[in-house]
Amino acid sequence: MTVNSFRQMTIASVIGAALLLGTNVQVSAQQTDEQRRQQKAERKQQRQQQQPQQAPQQQSQPQQQQKAERRQQRQAEAQQEQQRQAAQQQQVEQQRQAERSQRQQTQAQQEQVLQQQRQQQKAARQQQNQQAEAQRQQQVEPQRQQRSDQQQRWSGQHQSSNWSQQRQRQDQVIQQQRLSQYREQYRQQQQQQYRLDQQRRQILERERRIAQLRYQQRYLDRVRQDQYGLQNWQYTYAPPQYRYNRGGRYYEANQYGADMLRQAVRYGYEEGVRAGQSDREDRWRNNYQESFGYQDATYGYNGYNVELPEYRHYFREGFRRGYEDGYNSRSRYGSYSNGGFSLLGSVLQAILNLNSY
Repeated sequence: MTVNSFRQMTIASVIGAALLLGTNVQVSAQQTDEQRRQQKAERKQQRQQQQPQQAPQQQSQPQQQQKAERRQQRQAEAQQEQQRQAAQQQQVEQQRQAERSQRQQTQAQQEQVLQQQRQQQKAARQQQNQQAEAQRQQQVEPQRQQRSDQQQRWSGQHQSSNWSQQRQRQDQVIQQQRLSQYREQYRQQQQQQYRLDQQRRQILERERRIAQLRYQQRYLDRVRQDQYGLQNWQYTYAPPQYRYNRGGRYYEANQYGADMLRQAVRYGYEEGVRAGQSDREDRWRNNYQESFGYQDATYGYNGYNVELPEYRHYFREGFRRGYEDGYNSRSRYGSYSNGGFSLLGSVLQAILNLNSY
């Protein structure tokens, strides 16, 4: 083999090796590019897969923050509402306490005023009682003399009449028996009068009937003044001289009894006028039966020649008529003159219908 041939073969081998190497390099380069593209595609796909998962996470953070803010806001509003309600409740409680305190203060003031009025009335009653006692002491002796004169006059009339001694003794026994009975009745009546006064006083104070309350107090003062005279009263016998009818039944009365019945009607009329005027002044309803004077009906009773129930009946007859005149500001049954009220004589006679023997 020649040198040239050897060279050519060498060159051909080198060229072949170079071509083979270039081919391999090209193939490797192509494979490397393909791997890179695949890796790039995989990374892109991974990024695409990761993006939806990250987006909710990125979006959930603001929503959670907003929810937390709203929750805090609601809590703050609830706390403010509780504080507002607590402040309102406290204000209402303070207002109630102030009202209670004001009511208690007003009641205390009213009670103090009533207590002062009671003390003044008590002092006035004591003064009136003292004056009445002084007047009674001045009047006792003339009254005794007058009764003695009347007894002598009626005794003379009795002696000149055909009155039997036996009838006189019987009447005296009956009168003495009635005397003890009447005293017990009058004592019970005084106890009832005290209870009635307390009950009526409470009712009038609650209803704020000032005028009627004043009338009741004046009425009781007059009754107590009469009681002084009643304590010194002594029984005096006198024969019956009058006859009258009540409820279909006839009764007898002596001169003392007739005078007492007339007085019952007159006093009842006067007290009825005052009670009616008081109810009109208080703007109260027309109701004479609930008046203290009508329910008590003992003012002026100062002896036992007339039974107490009898006296109270005729007192109420006069009271009813006087109340109508006083309440309605009229003079149907009586008249007003010189500061006093007086029952008409015709009305008095119609009520009693006394007939002398």
